Amino acid sequence: MWGDIAIAFLLAFITSYVFTPYTVRLARKVKALDIPKDGRKIHKKIMPRLGGIAIVLGFLISAVYLIITMIIEKKLDISTNNYYIKLIGFLLGIIVLEIFCYLDDTRGIRPIVKLLGQLISAIIVVSSGLVMDQIIIARAGIITSNEWFLRIFTVFWIVIITNAINLIDGLDGLSSGVSLISSICLIIIFILNSSPIISIILATALAGSLLGFLPFNFNPARTFMGDTGSNFIGFTLAVISILGVAKTYTAIIVVAPLLVLALPIFDTSFAIIRRIITQKSFKAVFKADRGHLHHKLIDRGYTQKQAVYILYGISAIFGLFAIILLESGIWKAISFALLVLAIVAIGYKDIFKVKKVKTDR
Repeated sequence: MWGDIAIAFLLAFITSYVFTPYTVRLARKVKALDIPKDGRKIHKKIMPRLGGIAIVLGFLISAVYLIITMIIEKKLDISTNNYYIKLIGFLLGIIVLEIFCYLDDTRGIRPIVKLLGQLISAIIVVSSGLVMDQIIIARAGIITSNEWFLRIFTVFWIVIITNAINLIDGLDGLSSGVSLISSICLIIIFILNSSPIISIILATALAGSLLGFLPFNFNPARTFMGDTGSNFIGFTLAVISILGVAKTYTAIIVVAPLLVLALPIFDTSFAIIRRIITQKSFKAVFKADRGHLHHKLIDRGYTQKQAVYILYGISAIFGLFAIILLESGIWKAISFALLVLAIVAIGYKDIFKVKKVKTDR
């Protein structure tokens, strides 16, 4: 298994790293450029924004190669639990989503149209059979197994995570780095939970492709991932998190992916609530603003790199909390969290000491 994991990571990394410069040329050719037109934009120069294509290629080439070779070696049986149908649904969902996102990056489409594309992609995945089978609620053991509820819940989960990753893509290297941390945490959780090997391979391929792209995206960035990247990452993380857990979704197994993705989920949830309250309209949900966590950090005087490092740290802490919770139980996870908080509190003034500086993007 470990050899296959290494291959999945390295192949995705190399593919993404090699193809990213080509996406820069493609973006300039098709005019897929991010132009800073308002104060919400942190960057000051025109940036190509099709880097996500390299992430998609790295993931797909690695995943497809490993699946084929593992089937030939009889290490993987995709007929089990109809994995072949689920994988086809996953691939079709990616294709549909990327068509919508490519149009958005190159021509621009209305947010409601992009949401429609996300819903169609999620419905395709759910229709292929990739659905949460059961959810155990509370310690009483109340089981929710209503088929339609679970299908709707799964679609909702996929769309929310897709948008969560998209909305935190506001600083150089933020979305790709946080997603990389989340992918690594999911890999560890899947291994601890004895999840299907296919979920571990997919999570590893995603991590490798993100690491291959990150050198081009970290501050000062040479390219952005665009919606073709951020939507794909969120969509893939959502699907993999469902594919990788046990058939029965006990409370701890549901909580683990939630904790791993806590930072983008919180930021997205808060953004939705904030926009509705401040503008008193549900239409405001689709209007971008400057109230995300990374904007708040920049406004407090942090440089881009400082803000990104802080959010990396928060994401890693949530991921470690989820891993400890799964491996050692609630008491150790809580004691770990309290200890981290205590250490941060001791050095709070030095850690969060900032100077009013110009952004470095």
